[in-house]
Amino acid sequence: MNYGLFDLLHLVGSLGLFLFGMEMMSEALQKSAGSKLRSIMAAMTSNRLMGIITGVLVTAVIQSSSATTVMLVSFVNAGLMSLVQSISVVMGANIGTTITAWIISIFGFKVNISDFSIPIIAIAFPLIFSKRNSRKNWGHLLIGFALLFLGLDLLKGSVPDVKQNPEILQFLSAYTELGYLSIILFLFVGTLLTIVVQSSSATMAITLIMCAQGWITYEIAAAMVLGENIGTTVTANIAAISANVSAKRTALAHTVFNVFGIMWILIVFYPFTAMVQSIVSYYMGATELMQLDAFSLSLFHTMFNITNVLVLGWFAVPLANLVTKMIKQKHSDEEFKLTYISTGLLSTSELSVLQAQKEILVYAERIQKMFGIVKEYYAETHPNKQAKIFARITKYENISDRMEVEIGEYLSQLTEGQLADESKAKVYKMLRIITEIESLADGCYNLSRVIERGRIEKVEMPDCIDGNLAEMFRLIDDAIIAMLQVLKKMDDDRIDITKSINLEDEINYARNQNKLKNVCDVKDCTYQYNTSIIYMDMVVECEKMGDYIINVVEAAAEGKE
Repeated sequence: MNYGLFDLLHLVGSLGLFLFGMEMMSEALQKSAGSKLRSIMAAMTSNRLMGIITGVLVTAVIQSSSATTVMLVSFVNAGLMSLVQSISVVMGANIGTTITAWIISIFGFKVNISDFSIPIIAIAFPLIFSKRNSRKNWGHLLIGFALLFLGLDLLKGSVPDVKQNPEILQFLSAYTELGYLSIILFLFVGTLLTIVVQSSSATMAITLIMCAQGWITYEIAAAMVLGENIGTTVTANIAAISANVSAKRTALAHTVFNVFGIMWILIVFYPFTAMVQSIVSYYMGATELMQLDAFSLSLFHTMFNITNVLVLGWFAVPLANLVTKMIKQKHSDEEFKLTYISTGLLSTSELSVLQAQKEILVYAERIQKMFGIVKEYYAETHPNKQAKIFARITKYENISDRMEVEIGEYLSQLTEGQLADESKAKVYKMLRIITEIESLADGCYNLSRVIERGRIEKVEMPDCIDGNLAEMFRLIDDAIIAMLQVLKKMDDDRIDITKSINLEDEINYARNQNKLKNVCDVKDCTYQYNTSIIYMDMVVECEKMGDYIINVVEAAAEGKE
């Protein structure tokens, strides 16, 4: 066969151009409509049907089921969406991803869009230099679209000509005449190819070309399409590795859903593929074979996914229960979940104020736990464990941000209701408190980043510094405990904040003493100057945390001293 290394590189390069165009188009769409997509996905998942429709629409727009499921993983990780809601969207995403095959079938084979690719790039090129982001995104979108079809056209030309190289067919014939074994074999080929390429759309394009050129039969191509449905779930599972337990379950649910679908379709594989082919033949008549096979494969892809949703769509809750049993929640797993106000406003606004007050206490206790993890991070010496602990701190910071937003929105809605003047004053007080608690979480995160910076710069803390920091940490711990006691007594007529004030004074005194001692130690060469920078940054962050704590205490005690 006359097919050398240069031809192979041409094939790989064409695939790379196709993938690059697909990625550029997808990213441009997500940037231009990212916030809208997030709000749509958060709002349109109130029931199972709306979740499926949302998945179809979002995936059809961004042209990537992987991007949709990765987005889902991040939403579940942030607490924006429940596991059952995400499963419904995943089902819809499987249908939405079939749009790519139809675009390629209609335009990629029937119309030579590659002839228009260069003019499209010429139109889009000035847009990417615009100062307005919206125009830049449109420029990247058009260039991505042009590169996608240019890559597809080059890909078609890079595939070996089986008519002039019949030995290819002879090689494949050894594996295509094994009945169901061939179907299962090429199903795994489709899975592996999608895992390697990391794009079911690109693998679908390759499969369409291979089928249209006569390299493989329609049935074998359909088997590869089934494998691509499994392979595309790998991206979401990779994205969920560092996410919380619910996000991991969402990614696994996508895999389980697709695997179950393939199990039942394999039972009726030959009748199903024959039915699809007969439908296409009936409506397309005497269309050329290449176009016929492409449409048959696209219709198979769509009908399989729609049927799969119709069959398994009723089992979203059992599927959620299954993946919940498969992935157990560990003690260290943290995820965003409001305890008292997750169901929305209560019927009585005055009672809702009490629920919000309880939620704020939970919020503060979570930050107390976060500070404990920061101390654990400072004491840890093993690099791998350090990375895991820092990831947990980052997760707590994200959870804290989300809790502030959720509680804040809840309190804002309360102010619109019929509240007594005293309750309204309490709500405004609580709004101030959650802002200070979130700042306290920021202080914990900033302290961990200073520790991380010191480790990157390979700064070693001498025992004298460790002792001073341990005392600062103890004071912050005591201050947080005192703060929690005050928050628990917010409804008391009189709150004693003397202990909190004394601890704040101690923290400020310790900060000043550490600064003075640090100047002497640096002068006496007790430790290096870069060590003193990290040390002082940690002391300053601790003192700032003390300020946030006393702000919470003063807000809680306002008008009651």
